[in-house]
Amino acid sequence: MTILKIRGGDLDLVEYEFNSFKAGENLDTAGLQGSYELNIRDEPVSVRAPGRIHLTVLDMNRFAPGHPGGGGIGFAIQVYAHATARAIPSGYEITYSRPAIIEHFLILFSRVVGYTGGFAVEARDHEYKHVGLGSTSTILTTIASAVNKVLGEPLTLDQLRTLIGHNYVEETEGGLVAFGFETGVGPAVSTYGGMAVMGDDLALVYRHEFAADKHVHIVIPPSSISSAGEEEFALLMNKARTLDYRDREQKAYCTLMDFIPALGCSDLQRMGDVMWEIEFRGSKRAEVEHHSFELYHYMNRLRKAGLEFVGMSSVGPSIAIITALSADEIKHILKPMDLTIAISTLVDNHGLVFQ
Repeated sequence: MTILKIRGGDLDLVEYEFNSFKAGENLDTAGLQGSYELNIRDEPVSVRAPGRIHLTVLDMNRFAPGHPGGGGIGFAIQVYAHATARAIPSGYEITYSRPAIIEHFLILFSRVVGYTGGFAVEARDHEYKHVGLGSTSTILTTIASAVNKVLGEPLTLDQLRTLIGHNYVEETEGGLVAFGFETGVGPAVSTYGGMAVMGDDLALVYRHEFAADKHVHIVIPPSSISSAGEEEFALLMNKARTLDYRDREQKAYCTLMDFIPALGCSDLQRMGDVMWEIEFRGSKRAEVEHHSFELYHYMNRLRKAGLEFVGMSSVGPSIAIITALSADEIKHILKPMDLTIAISTLVDNHGLVFQ
């Protein structure tokens, strides 16, 4: 086990024991465990859900591993995870590269709804892991929706979001899991599509369709800095907390008074201007500087070239560009920076789809 230090100020230093545990341990039923009417389907259920770009957390002092929240902003993209689930008499048959995170949720879900049988699950994600596109949250959303449908939908989509948020885990060595950071942005946009603004405790404050006629280009600048595990923990729970303590009011004000109105009237240019301001505030600044100031240089040049919306996703290093220009039309902008498009896609305004 690893013990990491969290410093929020000169007189705020605590130690956090970064424990791994077996799937099915340390479950939080979030007050949802009860007696539900289950109508078990004989046929399998298949689900597709979009990945996400997580643009910013609003206050990292309000969340920690095992404690979801913090608020945030993000949107869904047409990069998909797929899952198929069916009921079986007992046990869990999981076909996926990271079975422990799925088994953990299946045990939780079964306990909450009182299901005593098992599940056979096949899952496939978008394969872009730990670069800011939400591979874990997206696959958990597809799995949750699929098994819920198999049992006749005893829980609502929002209740599923709550369970995922309070039990969000990442895989560790030896088939174990550990609590991860979760604002709820990923499951919200994977479920409903579009752009979402989250408040604390997984509250969905605002969701709106946007940029249906625009392109989303993802570029992944070179970085030798890890965006996962202990490195992510040290970043988010130290410098980021300190900076958010200073800037969280301004970030929240910009979100409520500028970003949401711009989103509501589909003003992509104004949304981009607000997000550029947030890139220099609080925890977002810590995330960008984690990969060096070169990330600011890249994003500034992209904005100066006339691209409407530029922002780094999550802890990076992926940069999301939303623009009217196609991939071919921006190649001349990227070439002088030695950048190439890793993914060229569109916003997903629909969310999860049962297939």
